[in-house]
Amino acid sequence: MKAMSSRGWRNDTSVTEFILLGFSRNPRTNWILFFLFLFLYLFTVLGNGLIVTLIRVDARLHTPMYFFLSILSVLDLSYATTTVPQLLAHLISKRKTISYIGCVVQMYIFLTLGITETWIFAAMAYDRYVAICYPLHYGVKMGQTLCVVLAVSSALCGLTCALVYTVFAMNLPYCGPNEINHFFCEIPAVLKLACADTSLNDQVDFILGFILLLIPLSLILTSYVHIFMAILKIHSTQGRLKAFSTCASHITVVTMFCGPAMFMYMNPGANASPERDKKLALFYNVISAFLNPIIYSLRNKDVKRAFLKLTGWGRASE
Repeated sequence: MKAMSSRGWRNDTSVTEFILLGFSRNPRTNWILFFLFLFLYLFTVLGNGLIVTLIRVDARLHTPMYFFLSILSVLDLSYATTTVPQLLAHLISKRKTISYIGCVVQMYIFLTLGITETWIFAAMAYDRYVAICYPLHYGVKMGQTLCVVLAVSSALCGLTCALVYTVFAMNLPYCGPNEINHFFCEIPAVLKLACADTSLNDQVDFILGFILLLIPLSLILTSYVHIFMAILKIHSTQGRLKAFSTCASHITVVTMFCGPAMFMYMNPGANASPERDKKLALFYNVISAFLNPIIYSLRNKDVKRAFLKLTGWGRASE
């Protein structure tokens, strides 16, 4: 394997660092993006951190539904922290490099969190299914042991499958150029720099994407088919709306996260568009983590009640 350099063809050598091109090379645009992403990130940390705190300190929120919501908030916070601080540094710095090892670590952590979050969505859907279809047996069916098992198995799946993704991607030779047309080390963008045939990687990505996205989505869809059938059997309109409102937030965040991720990881590498991929990644990496606390707090009376209690505003209004 050889690669072209300014001196002509040279023998295969491994790159020691990558350059992340980001969104723009215009300094003024980068400063605007810096403040925009800084706001989004700070709000993401504040919003998700607040949800975790409220669930921890308010005993009324110590239920399976909020247990999974707290895990989702931790994942969202960690997810954004994996990429956004580096993005902020690169937006205001002339040096936009990341070491080879740093790229591998970022890729692995990002994939682990993303895969884990997908399965947590499935666990949350199952929780809503049990709560609406078997309300009298909810406490028994969704015991603490099952919740912990679902959370741990989701994490183990994330750790294992992310390792497969990362090993297959970084086992390829990278001999230059070393410019990644992305704002972080995401597999589709990194694979474009490989000095080898990536067709096997595309097949692995598609198969894992099918397993890690379509299977959880199928479980979520199955749960909601049963949920909607149960809701239709509720005679009162108010009862139907109350039952549906407990699912609306979950449906929204699943759509925001899994839709772009599925399009990204199940699309053949040859058909990938760098600019489109950056926007998709921005949506499920930054925007989703930013919006989730808003979606769950605005539509959830229990969370709003816990916030008022924590701040003391609830007692003042009584």
